[in-house]
Amino acid sequence: MMWLTQESQIFLARPVHGHPDAPPGWSLEKVAITAADGTPLAGVLVLPPRDPRAAPAKLATVIYFGGNAEEVTAYAQEAERTYGRRAVLLVNYRGYGDSRGKPGETALVADALVLYDWAAKRGDLDASRFCVHGRSLGTGVAVQLAAARPLKCAVLTSPFESFVAVGRTHMPWLPVGLLLRHRFDSLAHAPAMKVPALVIFGGADTIIPPEHSERLAAAWGGPVERVRLEGFGHNDLDLDPRYAQAVTAFLDRRL
Repeated sequence: MMWLTQESQIFLARPVHGHPDAPPGWSLEKVAITAADGTPLAGVLVLPPRDPRAAPAKLATVIYFGGNAEEVTAYAQEAERTYGRRAVLLVNYRGYGDSRGKPGETALVADALVLYDWAAKRGDLDASRFCVHGRSLGTGVAVQLAAARPLKCAVLTSPFESFVAVGRTHMPWLPVGLLLRHRFDSLAHAPAMKVPALVIFGGADTIIPPEHSERLAAAWGGPVERVRLEGFGHNDLDLDPRYAQAVTAFLDRRL
């Protein structure tokens, strides 16, 4: 049963609810990208306001990969609060929002490379100042993107060392290592990573317990900043003002 139903338990696709809103004064561009296998992917690019009197400058950019139950365009209005005045690319996973297809680890990682390459070719975005931000499931995608493409820094919210390790924590009676097809083994990439990372997680997280985030941070090959928010769990981290403050401050130093 676990072998047959794992996709429905891992990937909890969400539809688009209403029209995404940009922060006041920002602009929002609808994005339609074709994956390597022809699957249509959809999302938005949120762009900060520009001074018309200043010379055009390419923008630092955050590419965001959400959790397993997130429709990411809903976060467009939080772009400035979380990232400061930087461009933010929010494209839904396959099967989420207006993106087509079915999600799976191999497909999501391949799509992440396509999104990066699409953004890097734009004349208004500075490919030398790209940051990837992954949350929960999205950290598994973000780490593999960081292993394959040059990035200035990475933000990992509630990350894990591997899905197998998390599965064993929650279901120790099952042979998770044999059953799991979507492994998201971030620990395999971590020692070779040189990109600076912010690892932020909740001290009361029961979905991805803090020790999983700590193990990944300990194995990371580059500079790591850790922020542990005590009293907060998996889904309420961003309710703490320190969450956005930590992300923005890290980007101000690194991006």
